[in-house]
Amino acid sequence: MAQAPIGTSEFDRDTAVRLRERDGARSVFDADVSPGWTVFDTANGGYLLALIGRALGDALPHPDPFSVTAHYLSATRPGPAVVRTELVRSGRSLSTGQASLVQRAEDGTEIERIRVLATYGDLDSVTDDVRTTAKPPAMPPYERCPGNRGRPAAAGTPAISDRLDIRLDPATAGWAVGAPSGRGEMRAWFGLADGRPADALSLLLAVDALPPTAFEMGLAGWVPTVELTAHVRRRPAPGPVRVSITTRNLAGGYLEEDAEVWDSEDRLVAQSRQLALVPRGA
Repeated sequence: MAQAPIGTSEFDRDTAVRLRERDGARSVFDADVSPGWTVFDTANGGYLLALIGRALGDALPHPDPFSVTAHYLSATRPGPAVVRTELVRSGRSLSTGQASLVQRAEDGTEIERIRVLATYGDLDSVTDDVRTTAKPPAMPPYERCPGNRGRPAAAGTPAISDRLDIRLDPATAGWAVGAPSGRGEMRAWFGLADGRPADALSLLLAVDALPPTAFEMGLAGWVPTVELTAHVRRRPAPGPVRVSITTRNLAGGYLEEDAEVWDSEDRLVAQSRQLALVPRGA
């Protein structure tokens, strides 16, 4: 399959924003939330994080997301949206901004869907001096993990699945054949279906693109995100990335998902933690 260069893929098209106005520290962007990145008619949280992240990258003095925290206030539907950004602070190596994505209801009232606070920098300035106890996930090679590409879509398959190349670690894919392990783990090779190379923005998608850990815990249904914080540590090397997600606590109707993203050179390129609602009826 030919590789879609950065700037020409569906991901770039569907996260595009158009500057409407800029007044000092504040900017307003128009966007179109694509139906191609939905789960149960609701836009995926990682996709929305990347869309807002693109607007912040245009509005702030620094180009790359370092830390992005999003609070998901209401479900975002496909259709027109507005992203409003504000520069909060600008320094030599980092800048901080905030953003809100809003949509209009049928009666014309404005509904805020997501509010984000983010710090941006320049990933080209990140050195290779790494000290970590973290280790890449132990999983089979890409070719030995079952993928979703080339298979007929089953009834109820989320639209976002057609735009992703996800190859699940068989050890965390029991839920797909009706035999969940009961462990809060999900691991997979991750890429975009059109072959677009991974970059800082697509890492914001990667941390929230795998099936929920709740599935492998034997829980079925939508797992809506309440809050998600992502840290981008460095630019990923060429090739698919590995995503490992774990849940250790499920209590009071909520669970957390901790994600790590590793590139083809065994470097930790992104991390995240999110708080999500347990599926209804679980």
